[in-house]
Parts: sequence; structure tokens; C-alpha cells
Amino acid sequence: VSGLAGTFTACNIAVFGSVAPMLGSVNSRAGRAVRALQPLGWLFLGMAAVSVTYGAVVGLVGTSMPQFSQAQPVAGELSGRTVQSMVTFGVIGLAMFWLGLSALGYTRDPFAKASRRFPQAQTVFMGVLVGGFLVGRPYPLFRQLFRDAAQSGNPLYGASAFLLQSIGNVLVIAVVFFLLAYFAGGRAAAWMTADPGRMAAVTAVTLIVAGVFTFLYWDVRILARREVIPWYPIAPWAA
Repeated sequence: VSGLAGTFTACNIAVFGSVAPMLGSVNSRAGRAVRALQPLGWLFLGMAAVSVTYGAVVGLVGTSMPQFSQAQPVAGELSGRTVQSMVTFGVIGLAMFWLGLSALGYTRDPFAKASRRFPQAQTVFMGVLVGGFLVGRPYPLFRQLFRDAAQSGNPLYGASAFLLQSIGNVLVIAVVFFLLAYFAGGRAAAWMTADPGRMAAVTAVTLIVAGVFTFLYWDVRILARREVIPWYPIAPWAA
């Protein structure tokens, strides 16, 4: 349930920027659907590496970790739990922003060399970013899962629980990709490949928007809410 609840986060939405390459050019609907799910396996590999490692650390270190704290926020101060979230999401947001710029050719592609030998390198890295949300996620439902794993004192249990959370996190994405590839894969792939810059533009926009939103929401907004900085724009209906 915790994984499903965190499905449509900014990082997961950015994954949809890679839909076009995943759809492929297979003629049959079933073939496109199966092929679309293959990169999700590499995406999940990156997620699983982070979730299993962090879950084991939680089970081993336990209640002394910053995320375990239930201290209430204090104006003008940043708790350890808040700092952990800000650093995690700040790095994730900046990484997505950089990848978006590199898709447009404005920055160096960090996977240019690695992709020649391992074409799935960036997909695995995107999985690492999605999995990284576990390290910073402060929401009550996930914190309950975190506290349960921390109090168990069992690294294997912590790793298994966090891996299960990641499975829930990617489940809806897998269903959406499968349906999209099955019913619209041919048309979408044809539209994307008709213009060489179209695929790069779609990928870049999703990554840049998700990256900027993640950084502003989890870093600048938090600093404003803790009264460390004086102001952050808030929509009238959210005040």
C-alpha cells in the first residue's frame, strides 16, 4: 500500500519521458507490450538496489536514524529528518534537471560512454533516483513502514519490506506502460520517430519539469515553511 501510494511522484512521472524508446517498432501489439516492459525490469533493478540496501541499513541501525524521529518542526530550525529529506530530494531534483538539459544537448551526457557498452545505464540510474525517494520520503504511511523495519532490528526483514514497497511503487507504472504499448504503441512510436528532435524534447521536458518541481518543493519550500528564508510562492487555494 505504501508503494502504491507513492506511485505518482515527480520522479515516477519523469520515467514516462522514456515511453517512446520503450515502445519500440515491433509490429504486433503483444510484441510491443512485452518489449515495453523490458526496460522497466532495468528500472526496477536500480530501484531494488537502493531499497534493499537502505532497508538493510534501517534494520541494522534502527531507531537512531534521523527518519525515526517524531520531533515536531520548530520555526527557524531544521531537524535531522528534514535535512535528510532535503538533501535526498535536492540531489534527485538536480540530477533530473541535468539529465533533461543533456537530452537537449546543453550539458554533457553523463552516460554517453557507458551507454555504448551498456545501453540500459540511464534507465537503471532512473531506477536509482526513484528508489532514492525511500531515503527522503517523510509521509506518515511510509514512516510507519520505516519505523516497523527499524524496530525489528533485522536487516533481512528491513531489506525485504523495502523491496516489497518498491514492487508496489512500480506496479501501476508497469500496467500503464503495458496498456499504452498495446493500444497506442505503434502510433506513438511513429509520431516520435517522425522528427529526430521530438523524442529528445519529450524526454527533456519531463525531466526538467520534474527536476525543478522536486528541488523547489522539497528544498526551497521547506526552507520557507521553517522560516529559514522569508518567502515561497503558494497558490491561494493551498494557503
